[in-house]
This record gives sequence, structure tokens and C-alpha cells, in this order.
Amino acid sequence: MTEWNLSNLLAGLQNDIQRKLDHARSLFGHPVSKGDVSESVWLELLGNYLPKRYSADKATVVDSLGNFSQQIDVVVFDRQYSPFILTMQGEKVIPAESVYAVFEAKQSINAGQVAYAQTKVASVRKLHRTSLPVPHVSGTAEPKKPPHILGGLLTFESDWSPAFGDSLTKALAAGDADGVLDLGCVAAKGHYARNQDGTYAITYEGKPATAFLFELIARLQASATVPMIDMRAYAKWLAD
Repeated sequence: MTEWNLSNLLAGLQNDIQRKLDHARSLFGHPVSKGDVSESVWLELLGNYLPKRYSADKATVVDSLGNFSQQIDVVVFDRQYSPFILTMQGEKVIPAESVYAVFEAKQSINAGQVAYAQTKVASVRKLHRTSLPVPHVSGTAEPKKPPHILGGLLTFESDWSPAFGDSLTKALAAGDADGVLDLGCVAAKGHYARNQDGTYAITYEGKPATAFLFELIARLQASATVPMIDMRAYAKWLAD
């Protein structure tokens, strides 16, 4: 009988992700094709391993004022309490209240891609989010403050040498507060995570994609549940 080994299981998960991202880089010549495959690899990872209360998909985010985000490669959103997810010709549109995290998925990290991801993340965080009082058995709780939306950049490789040197920290420090990146993974090198004081913990390791997944789950657990959406704020658009 085969003996189970947790370290080997986690190494197998990392190897699977890294192999798929490497194939996307080497087998697909067109940049758009490479990007689509990279997105699908990360979406598959999150779809398979995030708790079922969460879903992950490529999507655009909308608020009750009629504002839209840019299209986002990977949106992690609530599936348990989200009342509506719109689909139009295969494109998903998700209400801002339902969003937990957003990521861009690219082949390689560099200053341009960090700035691009910051712009995409900011386009989601700037959206308006409603929050209603929550009824419960003892009465009604105050409206919950919408949680911080996590943002990040997911890649296979880095254009920098070293991958996690001054060039990365300078790029992450640029931009405004709405675009700050909380988490990122370079699947062939390591991962990084923003601390509460604004500094970054940068980790070189042999299982970066798995480490990123675990850190993402830990941060999702800490953010609790999304606020109760005000459906009447969206319903006003039915009159147009």
C-alpha cells in the first residue's frame, strides 16, 4: 500500500501548475493565445482548490451606479450569497458587492505589467458598493463595511534578475492606493505578499503556486463574508 506524503502531494500540485504555464509559454506562439492559456491555468487552480463558497472567473465588475471596471483576468467572487451574475455572449458581469479579489494573469512580471495590473485592480476598487442592515434571530445588525478587495498579479516568469529585487519593490510601491497589489506569484520563482505596514514579504521557494494559494485562502478567511447587496439600487436600472 502506498504511504501518503503531504509534501509530495503539494509538490505534485506545484509541478502541475508550473508545467501547464511553461507549456503555455513555449507551445503557443501568439501572445493572446498565451494569455488565454495562462488565465485558464490560474482559474483552474482556484476553481479546484478554493472553498465552494467562492468562484473564480474572467469577468467585468459593475456597480449600482452603472459604472464598469475594466475586464479582469481572474475575479474571485461570492457564490453563496451573490443574487445575480450576468452573462452576455459568454462574458460575465459581476456586481461589485460580490467581489473578494481580482488578479491579472500574465506570462512574465516586469514594471509595465505591474503598472497594468495596478490600473486593472483600481478600476474595481473605485466602484461603489452597497451594504444593507442584516436581519438575524435577535434583531438587525448594522450594515457591514465592504471588505478590502484583494488585488494582485500572477505570472510564470520574471523579466528581472534577480526576480524579486529592487526593481520589483519599486514597481509595487508606484501608483495610488486604489491600485496597490496585495499578493502575487511568479510560479517559477516565488511569491510575495503585502504586510499591514505596507512592506512586502518576498519568499523564494520550491512551491510558489501552492504557497500563493494557501496565502490567498488565509486572507479570504480573514475578510469574512461580503456585505448584503441592495438589490433595489440595481433594480432602478430596469426603468431605463
